[in-house]
Amino acid sequence: MTLAIETHHLRKQFGDKVAVADLSIRVECGEIFGFLGQNGAGKTTSVKMLLGLVHPTSGEATLLGKPLGNTDVRQRVGFLPEHFRFHGWLSAVEFLRFHANLFRMETHAADQRIPEMLALVGLSQHANKKLRAFSKGMLQRIGLAQALLNQPDLVFLDEPTSGLDPIGRRLVRDIIKDLRERGTAVFINSHLLSEIEVTCDRVAFIKQGEIVRIGTLQTLMEGDFTVQIRVRNLSDATQTGLTRWATNIRATGSEEESMLTFNISDEACLPEINRFLIGEGVDVFSMRPERHSLEDVFLEIVGSDTSL
Repeated sequence: MTLAIETHHLRKQFGDKVAVADLSIRVECGEIFGFLGQNGAGKTTSVKMLLGLVHPTSGEATLLGKPLGNTDVRQRVGFLPEHFRFHGWLSAVEFLRFHANLFRMETHAADQRIPEMLALVGLSQHANKKLRAFSKGMLQRIGLAQALLNQPDLVFLDEPTSGLDPIGRRLVRDIIKDLRERGTAVFINSHLLSEIEVTCDRVAFIKQGEIVRIGTLQTLMEGDFTVQIRVRNLSDATQTGLTRWATNIRATGSEEESMLTFNISDEACLPEINRFLIGEGVDVFSMRPERHSLEDVFLEIVGSDTSL
């Protein structure tokens, strides 16, 4: 089966600076693939290599079964960049027709496809408005329309929801879901981890130019639950007794009322913990278990250095 993306030890070096040290990934057709990392980790350079905008220093890669830069494949790829600079003097229709010409679409096909794309991204009523009059969110949506204009088999979306309100983000999620159902692979680079969490099938984490972990969201987010319990009359002895079920036990507040926080590997033990606390004379006001979020996983894998 042909893969949408396959890379082996892809590397890009600018003089003495290594932007991407080792990019080795596989993306299936119909898969929604998230690409995560801190600023300066090599995400943008990786995408540019895959799109043929910069040449790798070494390594090998294919898009849709063909080597990078293949012109036939480029007609089957869509791309929404993060920092787009669209032609403000063009109307939405003129802008999409310009890109249809770049894709060498037949006139009758473009005439049918352009209204469909405007309707898809909710801009039909703005078809003849100049792009210079568009809001940031509207520009984001017209950019998405041009990325999907050629009915691509592979789409690269760089921060696709960064300028959108909640309704716009929901629209993009629905579009991505439809792309998956028709077998289109989607490669998403985004800082909005909550969007990645509800959209992607698998994610890769890149750190200092190297892929450090790849996995399904389900696998990456398995593991400990963090539990918060609001209690009263909690003693040190009771905290010690919790070690049979929990780790990283900590309490803040006073003995009269405190917030007890700890980690467990299986939430099935929570009723037993509750009975234990009550049996020790502890008043339990609330109990809230939470699975690790993608943000927790991100910080664990790539760290929290804000200097990058």
